Amino acid sequence: MRELFEEAAGQPPPDPRESARASARPPERKRFYKEAGVTDVEGGYAITLDGKPIRTPSGRQVVIPSRVLANAVAAEWAAQGDTIDPVTLPLTRIANSVVEGVVDRVELVSADLAKYFESDLLFYRAGQPEGLVAREAAHWDPVLFWAAETLGAHFILSEGVMHVKQPDEAVEAARAALPGDAWSVAALHVVTTLTGSALLALALAHGARDAGQVWAAAHVDEDWNADQWGVDEEAASRRATRARDFEAAVAVLAAIKPQAAKGP
Repeated sequence: MRELFEEAAGQPPPDPRESARASARPPERKRFYKEAGVTDVEGGYAITLDGKPIRTPSGRQVVIPSRVLANAVAAEWAAQGDTIDPVTLPLTRIANSVVEGVVDRVELVSADLAKYFESDLLFYRAGQPEGLVAREAAHWDPVLFWAAETLGAHFILSEGVMHVKQPDEAVEAARAALPGDAWSVAALHVVTTLTGSALLALALAHGARDAGQVWAAAHVDEDWNADQWGVDEEAASRRATRARDFEAAVAVLAAIKPQAAKGP
């Protein structure tokens, strides 16, 4: 069981390539329990397998602050077949990552997340063709306008991939809007890593953009290329794997939001 949780734990921001490799691995471990459930514990809710609470590889009990989220995690375990595939446990991976690597170092994880504000996907624009330029603007400009008007974070755009130094004031204003609780920070880190944009993640957390808009904005260039040249099946498979983790992070944010520090 320890080895299973080591696979399911991972880090808050999953590497898309590793996720794709993991999804290609056949499940190896037989299901060792009959029922998955949720029980009240101090500080929240625990996930139980045949009445025994699940723990991280280091032995920490996984305690989830939201009943809705705990039920969703338990549902992942209940949905397993005769064998257990860790790839189909994205909420469990986030939960284990929070307990193992975030609760004791929220500030460090937030700082790592905030680094994306210095080189966010949304800053670097195509110069041509006009259709792609317009599509990027349509998806990305509303987020930048929101950051400027609501957060006071005024960022600088660049054409191409040449790095542009962002104003310290803008980076700090965006960082100040990050939530302060471990669960939301971990979920935002996942969203940021999968999309390449901390601003998209922040807009999602504050309700300025919904999950569908964020996912579409993160794939503007990829979708443009697919429209021009056709869908690459391997790329589509990787995207589907990333989408599973993205949806799990969105579910965490939705469940924790009422309890999270919202920022300005």
